[in-house]
Amino acid sequence: MRKALTLSTIALASSMALAVPTAAFAADSTPTAAKASASAEAAPVALKLSTSTAKTGDSIQLSMEVPDGSTNLQISSKALDDVKMTDGRGATAKVAKVPAGTYGISLTGTGPDGKKIQATAQLTVKADAPKPTESTLSLSADHGKPGDKIKVTVKTAPNEKSAFIKSDAFGGQVNLKNDGKGVWTGTAVVSKDVKSGYYGVHAFAGGKEFDTVKFSTDATGTPKPKPAPLDPSKHKTPKGSVNTGQAPLGWVPSDAADHG
Repeated sequence: MRKALTLSTIALASSMALAVPTAAFAADSTPTAAKASASAEAAPVALKLSTSTAKTGDSIQLSMEVPDGSTNLQISSKALDDVKMTDGRGATAKVAKVPAGTYGISLTGTGPDGKKIQATAQLTVKADAPKPTESTLSLSADHGKPGDKIKVTVKTAPNEKSAFIKSDAFGGQVNLKNDGKGVWTGTAVVSKDVKSGYYGVHAFAGGKEFDTVKFSTDATGTPKPKPAPLDPSKHKTPKGSVNTGQAPLGWVPSDAADHG
């Protein structure tokens, strides 16, 4: 009787031992499925840019991190133009013509579970660097005759300290006056001794030459200066003669015969 009980007890214990792994496996399977579902719902959603700063007209690339199976993905921003989705999870766009500043970029779509997904990024748009002011020279005429007056205008950066022109056509250097805003003006006079031909007009700003223009002169037909009339006070009277204002008569042999 005791042996039979013992066998029964052993059989029951064995049966319980075999049942335990089965129950344990069943218990582990449920949490695993729950974890997988939770992982899918909590998949990261992000929007990344190839650069954080750009200028108007620059091209940038965008990449999206979304759960597999996401649909209706869209990227929008006031700072972007011509947004194009590429194969996979990427996009390209050009920076729009907007004032300098920081702008938000939004990614929206629908997740595999039908719920809305969303992510944002920021792009700083920088203003184009101002172009340096180029100095310019202009003349009211590109030709002239001796004595002609030519208006000269030179434009420079507002902070320029000096400006002038040089040319043999004007007898050398011509200084200019500044209006305080980078506009320099003056008057050049064609030299009275100039000869017909072409002359270079060299423009300087801040002591450095920045431009040369051609100027032609025409000295033909210019009246030559007449000699000044003799000042009577400077007239000299030859010795032994009367000041008649005329040159003394030449000596002739008959005069000697007369005076014996």
